Amino acid sequence: FSNPVRRVSTLRRTRLQNMKKKVLLMGKSGSGKTSMRSIIFANYIARDTRRLGATIDVEHSHVRFLGNLVLNLWDCGGQEAFMENYFTSQRDNIFKNVEVLIYVFDVESREMERDMHYYQSCLEAILQNSPDAKVFCLIHKMDLVQEDQRHQIFLERKQELKKFSLPLECVCFSTSIWDETLYKAWSSIVYQLIPNVKQLESNLDHFAEIVEADEVLLFERATFLVISQSMRKKHGDVHRFEKISNIIKQFKLSCSKLQAQFQCMEVRNSRFAAFVDVFTSNTYVMVITSDAALSSAAMLVNI
Repeated sequence: FSNPVRRVSTLRRTRLQNMKKKVLLMGKSGSGKTSMRSIIFANYIARDTRRLGATIDVEHSHVRFLGNLVLNLWDCGGQEAFMENYFTSQRDNIFKNVEVLIYVFDVESREMERDMHYYQSCLEAILQNSPDAKVFCLIHKMDLVQEDQRHQIFLERKQELKKFSLPLECVCFSTSIWDETLYKAWSSIVYQLIPNVKQLESNLDHFAEIVEADEVLLFERATFLVISQSMRKKHGDVHRFEKISNIIKQFKLSCSKLQAQFQCMEVRNSRFAAFVDVFTSNTYVMVITSDAALSSAAMLVNI
């Protein structure tokens, strides 16, 4: 007979491994990988990233996300010598058991051919070692492109990368550390890694109905990335989630500099009321209602 204690121990170990997700962050040196990682996960503000040095080889960080989910983030230095190494002597170590590949392209790069060569090498290694991995391409430093040209340049790069990535499918984002686009991209990436996201959304819909909210957003507590949302009333601004992430994260950092702790926030005018409060040990919730007469106490009790 098999030992039940050993069987339970094995199941627990398997479950813990399943909750640890390996994320590869790749791209050439200077493309902005470490800056974006530092803003999202290490509470840097954009201007402070200027003092970050180049990544040497691979920097590992474990980011606890939503309690049990751990992002095992591999920030891979993009210098030529390191890149060649990843595809030869370190190939199995780097590209095995990858859940997500995030490849960062500098939109102003003058070595696009070389960038695409390294990206293709990454795709080949992923196909060989982690064929089920999800691939994301970030067209980064878009703030350096004239505003009226950004959309067109992004569409051209996106089309080129999608074609180049076949048979794998890649999802592309236009990003900059100077605006909310970074939060949009990383929220979408992390969303793909949350194991019970459909159940989460169903519960959030139920909660929104109970409190009669126009909209409810769920943020991860440390990063303020949006991980789920429920909308009962349409809104015109499709970028509002990442804007809110960016604004509240900046406000939270300002509180920290004054040795104050961010707990909750309420914003209201004649047209709406918005409440941000701690929801669980790992999340904040934002509830928006067009019933501006609703008392703060009633909503906070419901939350």
